[in-house]
Amino acid sequence: DDDRGHVPAALPHDGSTQPQRTHRAKNEEEDVRPAAAACTVTPRWLCAVAGRAAAGRGARMAGGDVPSIIVGGGRIGSALKELGVEGDVVLRRGDAFPATPASGPIYVTTRNDDLAGVVAATPPERRQDLVFMQNGMLGEFLEEQGLPDATQVLLYLAVAKLGEPPIDGITDTNPDGLTTAKGRWAEAFRARLAGGGLTCHVKQGDEYTKAMLEKHVWICAFMVTGALHGGVTVGEVESAHASQLRALVDELCAAGEAALGVRLEPGAFERLAAYGRSVAHFPTAVKEFEWRNGWFHKISQRALAEGRPDPLPLHTAALQELGVVKEGARV
Repeated sequence: DDDRGHVPAALPHDGSTQPQRTHRAKNEEEDVRPAAAACTVTPRWLCAVAGRAAAGRGARMAGGDVPSIIVGGGRIGSALKELGVEGDVVLRRGDAFPATPASGPIYVTTRNDDLAGVVAATPPERRQDLVFMQNGMLGEFLEEQGLPDATQVLLYLAVAKLGEPPIDGITDTNPDGLTTAKGRWAEAFRARLAGGGLTCHVKQGDEYTKAMLEKHVWICAFMVTGALHGGVTVGEVESAHASQLRALVDELCAAGEAALGVRLEPGAFERLAAYGRSVAHFPTAVKEFEWRNGWFHKISQRALAEGRPDPLPLHTAALQELGVVKEGARV
């Protein structure tokens, strides 16, 4: 399983060779009038979700979505194909790069460790069209690939299994959704989601960096805390280990802010906890270390190498307790 969607640990892109069609989000098929009438007894943020789904039914943002290449036929790839337009092509392992569409986004829905191979297999003149939606900090990798301005997506969509509709990343603290995109094809991606009644924000610069840091802190903090307690669910981390989680979130946020030169808006823990409640049934585990917790561990290692105190002592101790790193180990 991979973590690129609503809850990272539950979204494997399995490279299936037996594609199945996903269905439109349930909200998309419902009449907005009963939903609106129910707003007297339904939380306002849920009513907003119903309204957006009805508005997006059968529609695309003007001049937005375009025929695209989708790399990977797993859960997210199949969902993007279902949400897409005529002319989309799904590219699976071993397939030759298609001649058409000759322009437009190339949505990469593979695991992080496959990214270098995907870039290498993409014709040089098309690499600026790649859209990366993996979890973790991709900045260093994209710089090395000569793609520092590539389109990126912070994906908050849950697809429980192949063929099921995607569930939007809506929480009580973020009723307008959490999925965020930046770069050349950000608007096209937003249009694709909007056609299925799903949300997406387009941000650039520091605003995107802050959103990226929050998502990174979420997966690193929840997965480590859950792993420390035997791999309990995300919901159990939020409800039964909140104080431990808060301390780790605060530590990771502070270190991440210093490293990236941004300042998160107040209430980061509350926002991350709310997202945890929205995906409470998902499991926890420390995965793809190089891309996730390894980014924070490098901050610790650099500080120690320069004779400074570890700015992430809770995180370092947790990794050592889990056996992910050894005391004094470098990454």
